[in-house]
Amino acid sequence: MKWKKRYIALIVLLVIIAGGGYLFRKPLTVLAFDLFLSDRVESTLAQKSYQPLTTNEDNSVKPEPISYKSEPFSVMLLGTDQRKTETARSDTMIYAVVRPEDYKVLLISIPRDTYTEIIGHDGGKKDKITHAYAFGGQQMAKDTLEALLGHDIQYYATINFQGLKDTVDALGGLPLPIQKTIENKGKDHEKFTIVGGKSFYNGEESLNYVRYREDSDFNRTKRQQVFLDVLANKMLSLNQIGNVSELLNILGDNFKTDMEPTMITDLAKKFLGGKEMDISSFTVMGEGTRIDGVYYDVVNDEDLNKAKAMIDNWMNAGTPVDQLIEPGKAGDALEAKATSAAH
Repeated sequence: MKWKKRYIALIVLLVIIAGGGYLFRKPLTVLAFDLFLSDRVESTLAQKSYQPLTTNEDNSVKPEPISYKSEPFSVMLLGTDQRKTETARSDTMIYAVVRPEDYKVLLISIPRDTYTEIIGHDGGKKDKITHAYAFGGQQMAKDTLEALLGHDIQYYATINFQGLKDTVDALGGLPLPIQKTIENKGKDHEKFTIVGGKSFYNGEESLNYVRYREDSDFNRTKRQQVFLDVLANKMLSLNQIGNVSELLNILGDNFKTDMEPTMITDLAKKFLGGKEMDISSFTVMGEGTRIDGVYYDVVNDEDLNKAKAMIDNWMNAGTPVDQLIEPGKAGDALEAKATSAAH
């Protein structure tokens, strides 16, 4: 019986730990997750978070099956500014390429004011890319991002502001690299201050960190990349297994994806048991321009072509690790730029 197997496995696990399990802490973490948490994770995700996209005929569309444990795959990451039942926009839009075998992730950020055709809305009229989600949800955002970058997207994952805040708080805060105080004080912006030099930042402070935009959209997207890097490392650290139940409740209410629950738990076990994940980041820049009195970022063609080349390179399973095009990581030097406008 299943419970007997788990009981025996628990005894074996305790014996191994007592006998010096520190040397095998990663395999033991994966074993504990597999035995005691993965079924509950999959059940919660299936009930609350799993949401395949729908066609115009309102039929669910599941992504084509792929060998996600080894083959590279793409995910559209959306952070939305939705609060309660109000109409949301995608405050964060990222095309991610995940290479599980290499423990590497490429993040290509698209600033929210990017001027582009909104596929499926008003005959493809151009607008800010952030409005694609407001007009047509995940499907329109996906179609628009695919058209802009010229590459298909296999999966999507969306989390809203409340989910971001609660997730960070459940993890005990994040060690964000904020060296100087950041102050959002524009007359048309929400007012907040983030004190620099702290060891950890709570959910509200972390949300304000990724939303701050009074220096530039470029630095804003860089902060979002830094945030995701720090968040991923914190979630995959060995001491976070005990927070899974609380994280599940948070994600269930605020997280939507068309990645099947078994895919998520399989990937979690792989990354928990493997080496540290390496995240590389790139931002498709634009030139600030006013069109009919409205501010937009008109895409830099050179950056756009670089992004397309990187996606080609990373999505090719035959590309050796040492031949991956590295855009450069979002690093500590960001803060000098990100906070200079605050003083």
